[in-house]
Amino acid sequence: MGTTEIFLIALTIILAVPWLIWRLLRTDYWAPLVVVQIVGGILLGPGVLGAAFPDYYAFVFNPQVTTALNGIAWWAVMMFVFVAGLELDISDAWANRRETTITAAGALITPLLAGAAAAAWLLRSPGWIGPNGTYSQAVLGIGMACAVTALPILVLLMEKLGIFREPLGQRLLRYASLDDVAIWGVLALILVDWERVGRQAIFLAAFALAAWGMRKLFVRLREDDRWHLSLVWLAVVGFAADWSGLHFMVGAFLAGAVLDARWYTRERLDGFRQFLLLAVMPVFFLSTGLRTKWDVGGFAVFGAAFLFLVASVAGKLAGTHIAGRILGWAKGEAGLIGWMLQTKALIMIIFVNVLLDKGVITNETFTALLLMAVMSTMLTVPMVTPRLHQLRLRKLDLSPK
Repeated sequence: MGTTEIFLIALTIILAVPWLIWRLLRTDYWAPLVVVQIVGGILLGPGVLGAAFPDYYAFVFNPQVTTALNGIAWWAVMMFVFVAGLELDISDAWANRRETTITAAGALITPLLAGAAAAAWLLRSPGWIGPNGTYSQAVLGIGMACAVTALPILVLLMEKLGIFREPLGQRLLRYASLDDVAIWGVLALILVDWERVGRQAIFLAAFALAAWGMRKLFVRLREDDRWHLSLVWLAVVGFAADWSGLHFMVGAFLAGAVLDARWYTRERLDGFRQFLLLAVMPVFFLSTGLRTKWDVGGFAVFGAAFLFLVASVAGKLAGTHIAGRILGWAKGEAGLIGWMLQTKALIMIIFVNVLLDKGVITNETFTALLLMAVMSTMLTVPMVTPRLHQLRLRKLDLSPK
């Protein structure tokens, strides 16, 4: 067979297998489709399918096919991160800045410290720090991975739970949005290349000037033109960020963050995100799965994943309980908010992909963090559903008769 036919076989597997498992086994309560797709990527990777059927794996996922899939994955995830940056509502966070700052800080700092402590203990053993990474970079990177909240997946889960348009849902969006800014800021700090710091300074200065010009231009355009120009803007900023020594994903987030979501209709923005999740993000999940490795031993990788999960969840819950006590939240709110904000999935996977690309962590560390993200996201709906039900019952009991 030619490369085209093999590529289409691979694409059929990528799109069909996770969807069939999700639909036939009805996993939505425990594992939304996005989680099944991530797990599918791991199973189709070299550590599982490649080990069980090496000849088949080498035939389907040969270097030519993998290169083509990676190209799709890069563009897909750039568009997805762009939308995540676009949906940040800094003005709303500023209007509620005391509550938002206290909660976002608690939900970020405590899991970051817990994750960094777990990483500091784990990294005493060899095989976890990448060839281009330092101990401090790896500790900070893993700590931040434990603190991440996946804003796009949080939106999907809130829609599933029916709280997206409620006041609680809007509060969660504010908290996660502020943490998103911090996540990419920390990533930029980790990736600072002192040999290329001049390029990075040029990029930041040029980006600030270009962003000012783009905002002036966008207000004069029709929405259709804004969509076309957005993709051009995304590609240019992604290239410039990568050229400067930062990752193209940092550029993708910045490209979206400086634009306003109100310049796009909500229906088209939601439809664009859904299209990405349906048509191209599964390829990113597969390309992510192809990078999983178990060379330090499966038990060690699973042990590291569980360690990171405990640090992430415990840290997030501790942070939101501290915020709840300071702000005087109702009983049960802190736990519910903590469980919602601990969901990881896409943004954390994108974050650790960058760390792996830059050689800060190894494939084994990446695999452990990927497994942690899957388990974290699978816990969200089962843990939140009864708490949400109890919170609603309490509010009914407190309402005037």
